[in-house]
Amino acid sequence: MTVALPSDLSPQPLQPQGWLRYLSFSLDHKVIGLQYLITGFLFYFIGGALAGVIRTELASPISDFVSRDTYNQVLTLHGTVMIFLWIVPVVNGAFGNYLIPFYVGARDMAFPRLNAVAFWLIPPAGILLISSYFITGAAQSGWTAYPPLSLTTPAAGQVIWILSVLLLGGSSIFGGINFIATILKLRRPGLKMMQLPMYCWAMLGTSILVVLSTPVLAGTLVMLSFDIIAHTGFFNPALGGNVVVYQHLFWFYSHPAVYIMVLPAFGLVSEILPIHARKPLFGYTTMVYSILAIVVLGLIVWAHHMFTSGTPPWMRLFFTIATSFIAVPTGIKFFNWLATLWGGKIALNSAMLFASAFIVNFVFGGITGVALAQVPFDIHVHDTYFVVGHFHYIVYGGTVFVIFSSVYHWFPKFSGRMLNEPLGRLHFLLTFIGFNLCFAPQHWLGLNGMPRRVAEYDPQFTLWNQVSSVGALLMAVSALPFLVNVVVSLWRGAPAGDNPWNALTPEWLTSSPPPVENWLGEAPLVKEPYGYGIDPARLRVDSTSGLDVWLGGNR
Repeated sequence: MTVALPSDLSPQPLQPQGWLRYLSFSLDHKVIGLQYLITGFLFYFIGGALAGVIRTELASPISDFVSRDTYNQVLTLHGTVMIFLWIVPVVNGAFGNYLIPFYVGARDMAFPRLNAVAFWLIPPAGILLISSYFITGAAQSGWTAYPPLSLTTPAAGQVIWILSVLLLGGSSIFGGINFIATILKLRRPGLKMMQLPMYCWAMLGTSILVVLSTPVLAGTLVMLSFDIIAHTGFFNPALGGNVVVYQHLFWFYSHPAVYIMVLPAFGLVSEILPIHARKPLFGYTTMVYSILAIVVLGLIVWAHHMFTSGTPPWMRLFFTIATSFIAVPTGIKFFNWLATLWGGKIALNSAMLFASAFIVNFVFGGITGVALAQVPFDIHVHDTYFVVGHFHYIVYGGTVFVIFSSVYHWFPKFSGRMLNEPLGRLHFLLTFIGFNLCFAPQHWLGLNGMPRRVAEYDPQFTLWNQVSSVGALLMAVSALPFLVNVVVSLWRGAPAGDNPWNALTPEWLTSSPPPVENWLGEAPLVKEPYGYGIDPARLRVDSTSGLDVWLGGNR
């Protein structure tokens, strides 16, 4: 007969404690979220160093800093690292893993082991990608890997690139499935979908895009690898393949990938602005439907990247109209953010400065995006530096600024300590000036005909390239006060308390840092996560003991 041991005598697996938790196969969603965040920042600094090589080369019109092959490898690695190893894992994996269980009132993600596997696919994929530069020579065909260029460059580096991206795509799919299941199935009883914080809706929409579009990229890259290794003819024109088919398949994923990077940033900034403006989020319902509209439209706009690829007139017209329409739900969100700020008691701390700068940068990137949706203009500036400037205003001026805002906002929750505000403002100032100095001139360069992805250019473009390189240097320098701030604050930062922002969202209704299972008792039921300045009678949450607790931070 088997006798069950009492629960306090049952053997428990030994789990590393302290900082060793972040080097372990942890099932705690908070540990996994910080693993994503720390790993993402390591690759951000690698990608930033690669960007420094690019801008140093482009400071003069001749190829005099690195060889042409090396430049192509650096360019390919920079784009791949920044998209697949920095932005996507951080805005989705890091903040999604840390926050979503809190927001739905769950102890963890729906599939904790799958969650851990999703993270642990990333370090080997990143190491594989970076090491290819030193072992075989990295891929040289850019982050798009267009054939026939990707079929004629050195095969070893290109195949390693494909394998790395496949691993990262698998990680994204696992994460997307987990987020969908967690948001839809693990909500606390009594919590309705239209009472969730906006980041939940953003991650639900993002995860739908991930699950629908990422397998298309995976299949495309598998076929491309067959063309390289087995000499099949899927995309090889010499064997009857069609390179335009590759573009359709690639952009079916890679344009939604822009929203996979941007939608979570929309959700994060929607959490940050109400807290630091002390106002409810304006237009909650319209914000939700705007996210859903972006998800639907995001899947039917891919061919605006292909207006110069022989697309027929009817296709150009359809994708121009669809791309222009996607500006409508995006514009609604921006008006709602401005209305949230209007008349608020705004605290201009580091988190709010980066969030406000996001609005400015992304509006400019959105305006140039609407311009690129128009066929005549796109044909004029296609594959020029205008596109480079537009893209970086979206993914850096938008998403990366929100990442920094989020770090300043949630660092007290992660660590129990506050970041230094003067250093944070210095970081913001250097980043904002450096970013605009780097990428604003690139629009002029593109309008006047400077092609992208080249190491050599017409000398008439020298001055504005040098200005752009100075801006990149300022962005690199801006990382120093940020690193000093994080490291010093972890050890000697001012104690934050449990809720330094007097916020109403559920993650702030527990200790900072939180316990292993998030709350010591039952998860609170928060029905008004943005209830600043409204009737206190509505701001009640069900507590562990069954009593109602009014959130005093709203006084």
